Amino acid sequence: MNDLWNHRPESGWTDGADLIGYAVEASDGRIGKVDRHSADTDGAYLVVDTGPWIFGRQVLLPAGTVTAIDHEERTVHVGRTKDEIKGAPEYVSTSAAVPPEYVSALGGYYGPLI
Repeated sequence: MNDLWNHRPESGWTDGADLIGYAVEASDGRIGKVDRHSADTDGAYLVVDTGPWIFGRQVLLPAGTVTAIDHEERTVHVGRTKDEIKGAPEYVSTSAAVPPEYVSALGGYYGPLI
């Protein structure tokens, strides 16, 4: 699969699932909780509140970075390290819509999925 903006079929995503409040685990540890998410086709993502980990910054993660969702444990696992996520272009929420230029920058940063 080479689609950054859709959930991977093997991730455990189910249409209509509400991930708000789920813990988010990078490949090397917890990074925060899901604050908001979109399940739009070709535009799905998670907005993660990192709390004190990176000074309360929110990060946006394309749905394709999600490797597993554990609904019982209320945890989303992503296939990126804390440093990769911390180094992503800064996400500043000014409205419900994500600006296209940010989507483009983030897509370039995370690159195609393998």
